[in-house]
Amino acid sequence: MLLVVFDLDGTLIDSKMDLALAVNATRAHMGMGPLDIQLVSTYVGNGAPVLIRRALGNQVTEAQIEAALEFFLDYYRAHDLDNTRLYPGVRESLDRLRDAGKQLAVLTNKPVAMSRAIVDGLGIGGHFFRVYGGNSFEFKKPHPIGLETLMAESGAGRAGTLMVGDSAVDIQTARNAGVRGCGVTYGFAPETLRDPAPDLVVDRLQELADWVLASAPSRQ
Repeated sequence: MLLVVFDLDGTLIDSKMDLALAVNATRAHMGMGPLDIQLVSTYVGNGAPVLIRRALGNQVTEAQIEAALEFFLDYYRAHDLDNTRLYPGVRESLDRLRDAGKQLAVLTNKPVAMSRAIVDGLGIGGHFFRVYGGNSFEFKKPHPIGLETLMAESGAGRAGTLMVGDSAVDIQTARNAGVRGCGVTYGFAPETLRDPAPDLVVDRLQELADWVLASAPSRQ
């Protein structure tokens, strides 16, 4: 395995609290009551516009959604590292993969500038040769454009590329790009990992590092 591409929320970082607080601040701004933190986490994965649509429900206008999204992004940008932390074992696993010469990247549906600021703020930005977000390309995950771009930039073939994430969005992205997908069970949406089924499922990122380092490299 030459290229390992990671989702961000629910995979590398536990951002559940900060996202939920930003969503609830947005709902309060719109005159609505708060949502349960666990419920908000099930809305994450397809980008901020979808998150806000889900959080506000069906009884709002497009103009209200646009206003709420602008408020949410401003609020979250100011508070995105208040409670967000790396999941246990992430830093050590990234160290092992980097030290073994693997190329690492982030592909998330979160806005790219915000994503880069978060990984830099948590001290892991230097592990990745690229960080791409939901506004880096014309299409978000599960469209394969992000993975295909990373493969082209890294020189890794499909057989040498792995997409790692906590939801069906990430595994479908892998399928659409013709590469293997790894699901992590500790993230926001492990219940979605049944369809499509990942090629590999891990309970800790250390298990992923073990598997990648034991795999023979391939440039196919």
